[in-house]
Amino acid sequence: MANTRYAFTDENSELLPAKLLYVTSSRYGKDWKSLAHAHYFTELFYVKNGSGQLLIEQASIPLQKDDFAIINPHVRHTETSLDATPMEYVILGVEGIQFTFPGQKEYTVFNCRNHKERLMYYFTSMLSEMEEKKEFYELVCKNLLELLVISLIRYNNCQFDVVPSSPKVHQECKLVKRYIDANYSDDICLDSLSELAHLNKYYLIHAFTESYGISPINYLNEKRIQNCKELLASTDYSIAEIARLSGFSSQSYFSQSFRKSCGMTAGAYRKAMEEK
Repeated sequence: MANTRYAFTDENSELLPAKLLYVTSSRYGKDWKSLAHAHYFTELFYVKNGSGQLLIEQASIPLQKDDFAIINPHVRHTETSLDATPMEYVILGVEGIQFTFPGQKEYTVFNCRNHKERLMYYFTSMLSEMEEKKEFYELVCKNLLELLVISLIRYNNCQFDVVPSSPKVHQECKLVKRYIDANYSDDICLDSLSELAHLNKYYLIHAFTESYGISPINYLNEKRIQNCKELLASTDYSIAEIARLSGFSSQSYFSQSFRKSCGMTAGAYRKAMEEK
C-alpha cells in the first residue's frame, strides 16, 4: 500500500490580524448620492453586475462586471454608476490590514471573472453569517475573510501583499504625505495640512517627523526641489518659471532652498546636467 504523508506546520497560522466590520450588498438607484469619502479601514469592493466608475485620488477608473477593487485606509474615493447598466456590488469593510501595491499606490482594480464563483461564495457566506449571527459566526467570518484575501493574492501572482494596518496617527501622516505628493505645486501650509489630518499642527509635526524622519513642511520643500531638478534637467523653462510650477511663490526662498538642498544654485545645477 502506498502511503504519502504531509506534515503541517503552523508557522503562518495567524496570517491576518483582520476584523470584518461589515458586509453590504447594494444596487444603484435614482437616490444614489455619490460623495467622496475615506475610511480608517480597508474596503474590498466587488462588482456583481453593471458598470460605472471608481473616482479615486484624482483618477477615474472604469468599473464593469466582475471587477474587484481594493482601497487602503484614508484614501478618498467614491463610485458612480451608468444609468443604462446599473451597478450592483458588494463591499467588505476590514479593519486591521492594508495592502502594498507596486508604485506606492494605495489602491488597485482588477478583473476576477475567472474566479468569480469562489469569490462570490466567500462574499455571500459572510453576508449570510452576519445576517443570521449564529454561534461562532465571528470566527467563521474571520476564516472566510482569510480565504478570500489569500485567494486574491494567489490569483494575482503576488502583485500585492498584506500587512497590518499602522496606528491611526501614522495613517493620518500617510494621508498628509500622499496629499503632498499629489499637490506639492499648490499653495500648501502647515495649517491646511493639520486641517486635512484633523490633528493639532504641533502634534502633526511631531508625528510626521517620527514617521518619516522629516517635518511635513521640509518634506514639501524637498518634493518641490525634486520636481525643480527634473525640470531643470529636461526642459528649457526659465528658472523663475520652474520655481513657480513647482510651488515656490518666492524666488528668493526657492534660491535659498535649492542651494541648501543641492549645494549649488539652480543655474549651476542645470549647467552640470547639460554637461552630463
